Amino acid sequence: MVQGERKDRTNIESLHKIKIKNGNEMAPITEFMTITPTFGPDNINRFNMYTAISVNGNPASGYTSGQAIKAIEEVAAQSLPQGYSFEFSGQSREEQKSAGSTTAIVFLLCFVFIYLLLSAQYESYVLPLAVLLSVPFGLAGSFIFIQLFGSLSYLPGMLGSFMGMIFGSASNNIYVQIALIMLMGLLAKNAILIVEFALDRRKMGMSITWAAVLGAGARLRPILMTSLAMIIGLLPLMFASGVGANGNHSLGITAIGGMLIGMIFQIFIVPVLFVVFQYLQEKVKPMVWEDIDNTDAQADIEQYSK
Repeated sequence: MVQGERKDRTNIESLHKIKIKNGNEMAPITEFMTITPTFGPDNINRFNMYTAISVNGNPASGYTSGQAIKAIEEVAAQSLPQGYSFEFSGQSREEQKSAGSTTAIVFLLCFVFIYLLLSAQYESYVLPLAVLLSVPFGLAGSFIFIQLFGSLSYLPGMLGSFMGMIFGSASNNIYVQIALIMLMGLLAKNAILIVEFALDRRKMGMSITWAAVLGAGARLRPILMTSLAMIIGLLPLMFASGVGANGNHSLGITAIGGMLIGMIFQIFIVPVLFVVFQYLQEKVKPMVWEDIDNTDAQADIEQYSK
């Protein structure tokens, strides 16, 4: 950067003294240009070709970035004058995008992937629906827990501060979305266990209803043991403190709520769904009987006949 001495550029009159080379002589700059005083900023920032100013900030203690983004959107909708708008940039822009259609596509792909795998396993396009339709009950449990523990932190007085300190503030953020994707696999696993055992007993010649009951009864203890073990293992995330506590709270609350409510509902919902969709499946493709002498089911028969 080449510039003149400070004394030669302090005011307009000093600029008139600037001379430039014209052939072999030096001529005043005023012979070639006119200096007109104007006022304005030194730099003009633009964003997406629009004149813009940048505002940087961080969420307050106890609040997530998702809550901060939502608060900015609400305040901007109420306060910005006509002709003004706002856009996010950097990580906030990426987070806002990930909370929209991208997340919906990921969930849709997860359901399609699970459906195709189960269709190949059961050799049926109908029976996998008994597994998939039970998963939303657990996902609904996650959102119930998010709303419940999120509202606890807004209780008045010291009670709200105490609840917020223990459980944090849960909101729909990237940690919640990761926990929901994880839950889809875990909840589907519980339903697969029930449907698999019920289908085996149906192939032995049992009625659809009795096969569903025995399948749920045979897998009740493993489902309760694995689900409760996971819930207990996630409790430290729910009560986390210190650095990264908000993310741990969101992950723990979402996973615990979805697994707890999903486990309870699936024990009763999956057998009913199995009865419905297995009945429809046999209307399309008759059942091929296997082990009709009930050798493999002898232990269950003795257990439930006492």
